[in-house]
Order: sequence, then structure tokens, then C-alpha cells
Amino acid sequence: MHTPTPNTQSSNSNKVPTRYDVDDLIIRILNTAAPGYSLVSSVKEGELMNLCTVARQVFLSQASLIDIEPPVKICGDIHGQYADVLRLLDRAGFPPFVNYLFLGDYVDRGQQNLECIALFFCYKIKYPGNFFILRGNHECSPINRVYGFFEECNRRYQSTRLWLQFQDAFATLPFTALVSGRILCMHGGLSPKLKSMEQLRQITRPIDPPNPSLHIDLLWSDPDSYTKGWASNSRGVSYVFGPDVVFEMSHILDIELVARAHQVVQDGYEFFANRKLVTIFSAPHYCGQFDNAAAVMNVDENLMCSFTVSDNILLATFVITENFARSCDRR
Repeated sequence: MHTPTPNTQSSNSNKVPTRYDVDDLIIRILNTAAPGYSLVSSVKEGELMNLCTVARQVFLSQASLIDIEPPVKICGDIHGQYADVLRLLDRAGFPPFVNYLFLGDYVDRGQQNLECIALFFCYKIKYPGNFFILRGNHECSPINRVYGFFEECNRRYQSTRLWLQFQDAFATLPFTALVSGRILCMHGGLSPKLKSMEQLRQITRPIDPPNPSLHIDLLWSDPDSYTKGWASNSRGVSYVFGPDVVFEMSHILDIELVARAHQVVQDGYEFFANRKLVTIFSAPHYCGQFDNAAAVMNVDENLMCSFTVSDNILLATFVITENFARSCDRR
């Protein structure tokens, strides 16, 4: 996968550092996992502010619909579980030796939201052609103002300004990615407003998603086995959609699989609509209240997809073909 040099020249009033030592920052963030180290003592508020500014420019230099060529590992929600992020990277491989796509929800509910999002921003700046992150519903200010990220910024750095700087960066995150033209990826799900792939390419950023909108549905909608067509979502935002919607949209968009996150699933991944959609969740023992596994979907050059769960056992593998509905081979 080609790794372009990040463009750090700002097109707006934000002053972007001409030199940015992201390597040193990555080392210091990774070292916070060791006893005696902490993010607050290792990384200054100003460095995190600059990190957001540089990351923002990198996100805006890339498309709203990210085209990705495999191999790539696709990961779901993280929610500030930094130790689990490090375990995931340790098992699967660190960038740039492995290409990654994360599907959103890096902050809120966990205890180390800042470590997670700071590390991911660093990797995006360092490896913009190998490391991709999409926007989740928790990368929106009305949500992370309430569910933990705002409180963490103020508790650890006594800084609302830092929280606001992250919101500016979140507003530039892409909403969707397309792997080899066949796997459409987003945080939430499909939308009744989605009629073509071109709509996804034309999404403008930065944006605070209006409600209702295509943007909100991409962040919030959920599959539901008991629904036909579209119905109101019990979350109070967006919709739920039935298997028939997945089949129809797969035909309209000419895709074989929808990969999304947004919901805790017991085994870390769960199929829907005859394996035309998969939910991936990558935060094990979510919030300390669930006994769920965490999964990563591995997509190889031939679009062979396999799942690795938190105990490092390969559960299932399948191939995306024109006859995509065939059974998974169990290992």
C-alpha cells in the first residue's frame, strides 16, 4: 500500500508546525503503558493541541470515502480501552507492517480515551496510506460531551480547550471506506437516503452531522432481524433496517459485504442478512460489564476474510465471491 507524505500545510487559519516529531510522540504515548509513566507527565497539552491540528490536515487531504486495497485488518469500537488496543496491536502487528481500518468510537466510557485517540492520530500522521480511522457516533461533541471524553480532558489536563480542539479534528474524520471496491465500511449502518456510492464521495468535511441526515445514519443505524425495510431506532436516533434492505443496497451499490461496528456482540463479530453484513466489536469485556470477546476482521489480497478474537483463536473464514452466501469454513 502506497504511503504518501502527509501534507501539513494548512489551508485555513490554523498554524501547522513545519516540523512535527511524531516518532518521539508515539514512543512517549506507548511508554505510558509502563509502570511509573502517565500521559499527563509525558505529553503536554500543547503537544496534543498540535497533534489535533496536524491530524486534521491529514484527514482533509484524503477523500470522504476512503478507497483501500487489501490486505487490511478491520477493527470495531475501542472506547478508551487502551490496554486492549496495545494487546490488539501486539498480536496483529504494529503499523506500518500491518494496514488498519478502525470503524469509529475511540473515546467515551473507557478510562484512557486520550491515549487511544492520541496514538491513532499519531499513526495516521506517520502512516497516512496504511492507517485509516473512520468517524463513530462518539466522535461527535453532543455525545462525547456526556459520556466521558469531556470529563477526562478536564480532569487530566484541566482543559476544555483541549476537548474543543479534538472536536475540530473529529469533524474532519471520513465517514466511510471501501475495500477493493467490494466491502463497504462505516461505523453505524445503511441509510434510506443512500442511493449511490457517489453520495459518499461527495460528503463535505468538516461537518457537525445534522439530524436527520445521511451522515447521522452512517453513524447510528442498526441492523434488525425482526424488521422489514426501515423502522424507528430504539436509540431515538436514525433507523433500524432489515435483511431485505441489505440485499437491496448490496445490489444498488454493487458490493458484497457491509462491515460496521456500533454494537456489542458476544463473539466480537456477528453476521447478518446471510453474511452480507458483519458487525465487528474490538473492545473485550466492554466497560467491565460484559463478557464479550473482541474481534478483528482480516482481509487478504484475495478478499479472503478471517476473524481473530481476543483469545487469538481463529473462529471462521470465508471468501467474497459472486456466490458470496456460501458457508464459512470452521477451523
